[in-house]
Amino acid sequence: MALTLSDLPYLLPELILLLAATLVFVLDAFLPQRQWQARLPYIALAGLAAAALGLIPSLGRLPQAVASLLVVDPFAVFLKALALIGVAVVILTAIPYMIGRTKYHGEFYALLLVVAAAICLAVSAANLVTVYLSMEFLSITSYVLAGYLRHDEKSGEAALKYFLYGATASAVMLYGMSLLYGATGTTDLAGIAAALAGQGQGQLVWLGVPALILLLAGFGFKASLVPFHQWAPDTYEGAPTPVTAFLATASKAAGFAILMRVFLVAMAPLTDQWSALLAAVAVLTMTIGNLSALRQANLKRLLAYSSIAQAGYILIGVAAVLSGSNTTFTGINGVLIYLFAYLFTNVGAFAVVTAIEAATGKVVLRDYAGLVHRSPWLAALLTIFLLSLAGIPPTGGFLGKFFVFGAAVQRQMWVLVAIAAVNSVVAAFYYLNVVRYMFLMPAEEGAEPVAVARPLAAALGITAVVTMLLGVVPGPLIAWASSSAARLLAWR
Repeated sequence: MALTLSDLPYLLPELILLLAATLVFVLDAFLPQRQWQARLPYIALAGLAAAALGLIPSLGRLPQAVASLLVVDPFAVFLKALALIGVAVVILTAIPYMIGRTKYHGEFYALLLVVAAAICLAVSAANLVTVYLSMEFLSITSYVLAGYLRHDEKSGEAALKYFLYGATASAVMLYGMSLLYGATGTTDLAGIAAALAGQGQGQLVWLGVPALILLLAGFGFKASLVPFHQWAPDTYEGAPTPVTAFLATASKAAGFAILMRVFLVAMAPLTDQWSALLAAVAVLTMTIGNLSALRQANLKRLLAYSSIAQAGYILIGVAAVLSGSNTTFTGINGVLIYLFAYLFTNVGAFAVVTAIEAATGKVVLRDYAGLVHRSPWLAALLTIFLLSLAGIPPTGGFLGKFFVFGAAVQRQMWVLVAIAAVNSVVAAFYYLNVVRYMFLMPAEEGAEPVAVARPLAAALGITAVVTMLLGVVPGPLIAWASSSAARLLAWR
């Protein structure tokens, strides 16, 4: 099916983002650098705001097919909104961070707009072709962002490792897609489900399970699931800290969005198989992530392994998926709630790290000793974010854990729930250890107060307020996530 004029309103966010990225590139290239350099991030923010307004024609509509390769439904709209908000907050954190580290500011903000467009395409993909192309679009741009500080050896190392792992995972995923196409004769997700449903049970398992495993390699790489996580710690440590915040939140959300749409729609006849597989991967992911985080002295690496563990908790919601009109915990609504809360929590935590790094150049845990005496409000904000990551009420992190764990309880996956509960206790230990350093350990002699630039202060304020509001007034988010999840589950 060709793209028609009637499809264009549903593509407004992507078109606006690409136009805004082009504008930032052009202004940076042809106008005086000193005059425009400080304005470019705000032009990028205006582009993101315009793209958010571009979501209005898609609100409250039935799923709409676009050129037979994309679908715009409430599930996609939810994740597009999440991506636009996430990239906007990342830009706020990047404004003071990039000063003095590179003279190429325009390209950085333009590339962030491009990755936002890639995520918007990825979450709407309804065909294996668009799944692959949008993931590659996102990955290649992310490789550039990870290595953006070209004179920083760690940044270059981060990009190289990210690229090598990504290229391998992409090739494995593409082979899985080719198996599905060979078995079903179509790349359309709904068409694959129909073809698989017509197969005998033995043939279905023989064809579908290998494809499942191969596809999971690609999706698991993007979501940093074990055993596809090896790139994450080094990449998170070496990449510019705002880019690390993006990789740990919006990029991870894109990986989960693609995984859910492909598995819930195309692989619906194999639900029993992939549910058991994802439960096993969730156990490995949260356990290895948490145990590895216990040993970290570098706060960026600690948050990297924490991000891996958080991916394991999120995956519980997919493994415990349950359809039903009267079901409170569908699993998928828990994933959406978790991703939304995790976005503000994790970007907020990395924003504090950005503030400390911008002021001192340090990211080691011992450098946070006595932070409460040097910058009490930064210490208080980081405590809020860490408590949310630990799932302690009344924070958004508790709400996300409550819904994904509730789905597993409803499915009576007691072993998975028990392992997740033990992992939550382990995670609380290293989160509270950071709090111990900030409040109970003496500061180094000569340590000075930490100055925070206004854009970074705005990012910290937004993330902290939303993190707490989601725990105190969760109703609107629960309703939005549940209605968005219901549309995706209706494909089953």
